[in-house]
Amino acid sequence: FSFRKLWAFTGPGFLMSIAYLDPGNIESDLQSGAVAGFKLLWVLLLATVIGLLLQRLAARLGVVTGLHLAEVCHRQYQKFPRIILWLMVELAIIGSDMQEVIGSAIAINLLSVGKIPLWGGVLITIADTFVFLFLDKYGLRKLEAFFGLLITIMALTFGYEYITVKPNQEKLLQGLFIPYCRDCGTPQLEQAVGIVGAVIMPHNMYLHSALVKSRQVNRADKREVREANKYFFIESCIALFVSFIINIFVVTVFAEAFFNKTNADVNQVCANSSSPHSSLFPNNNQTLEVDIYKGGVVLGCYFGPAALYIWAIGILAAGQSSTMTGTYSGQFVME
Repeated sequence: FSFRKLWAFTGPGFLMSIAYLDPGNIESDLQSGAVAGFKLLWVLLLATVIGLLLQRLAARLGVVTGLHLAEVCHRQYQKFPRIILWLMVELAIIGSDMQEVIGSAIAINLLSVGKIPLWGGVLITIADTFVFLFLDKYGLRKLEAFFGLLITIMALTFGYEYITVKPNQEKLLQGLFIPYCRDCGTPQLEQAVGIVGAVIMPHNMYLHSALVKSRQVNRADKREVREANKYFFIESCIALFVSFIINIFVVTVFAEAFFNKTNADVNQVCANSSSPHSSLFPNNNQTLEVDIYKGGVVLGCYFGPAALYIWAIGILAAGQSSTMTGTYSGQFVME
């Protein structure tokens, strides 16, 4: 085993892991924390493990054949199923990209204290996505380093929220390793399905199988192919472990602070902290419903304005990076 070789193969797995940290994932994390507390952490763990197995298969396909998944589908399928598959994958990418672009726009809206409207944030995100993707022209390693920076920002921002809220560690471990959901109903089941849907992204298989081709491997030499597969798998494990920890930060913050809270509870706290957003929460006894925007506002009410802005920076990093990888995978599928 050589760390130098691992470093040479590091990059594709971290770009792939961005799809496990997009705003759709963050939204499903915070909702599962608010709706089910710590009870659905085991679903997140299982979905990430299944995701890792699928990514391993995608990476091996790219390394062994020298073709990415879209090229293999083009070669193996007849015209009609091939076109149907292409349309389905394009739809999946569009669906993912919409939530990613809107997630970035929400973060920009929060950071600008509402001065930049959502449509303005969407336009900014679209423009800077293309600007950042031009980094590819200066070499893939620079683009990979930029994604590494964005993942670090997410780890620091959501880690800050985790340290501020201090979730119960015993409940966290129980939720993670006991696959059971006591007193759960339809909302919790919907949330469990949402977690799996947010974690396992179809376009990510296409992306990962294409990204591994960026490393030169002599496919005539079985030993070299086996070695490449090994290092890509180790790198994928590390990347998905980092993304899993970040997802846990979000679930547990909302499980600890906002599970079983009502609108009236939050309304009162926001009014006491003289938050301009307290009107978002009607003064009634209905269970609190949160999304990315409200989640940031609620954190700001309970833990001060710093928590709101740090949350928004994390969402912006998540939205920006996942929009770029979504666009990137669309390129391979379209080709």
